[in-house]
Amino acid sequence: MASSDRQSSRSRTAGDRDRLNTPGRGRRVPLPRPSWDRDAFGQFAEGFARFMGTARFLAWMTVLIIAWVLWNAPIGPPRPRIDEYPFIFLTLLLSLQASYAAPLILLAQNRQEARDRVGLEQDRAQGAQNRADMDFLAREIASLRMSVGELATRDYVRSELRNELRTILAELDEERTTPSSTNR
Repeated sequence: MASSDRQSSRSRTAGDRDRLNTPGRGRRVPLPRPSWDRDAFGQFAEGFARFMGTARFLAWMTVLIIAWVLWNAPIGPPRPRIDEYPFIFLTLLLSLQASYAAPLILLAQNRQEARDRVGLEQDRAQGAQNRADMDFLAREIASLRMSVGELATRDYVRSELRNELRTILAELDEERTTPSSTNR
């Protein structure tokens, strides 16, 4: 009975796939998806943000806006005006520029933040390595100091040699004096 229930549920789901009110996998027509090089687009965004942050961009933008306003102002000789006094088209162009500039600048900032994060992680790793190296060198210097403390100093060796030399000389003097007294 359990196997017949499974078969009937399979047949129902197979039939339900064609129904529009039943969720399931639909038949999709494969469309080509464009692939973007994220790094190239990010570099473009950084270059754009870098250009927009310069005095040259601000100067050119100011000159363009002043020229636009002077050309379309209702003063001076009659000429074909593109945008009359409220300058709605200029406002539209500046809004369009801002709507594209803001995400590009944010993308450039995100990429810079990611580079800063990687640099910070590398700096932390380098700092930890430097700290470990410094601790190792401190231990080595401490062990060398302890070893040097156990070594005989030059003064100690000289005093020991003098004592030995005196002892040898004293023995030699005794040997000289001892054989001569035995000969008598």
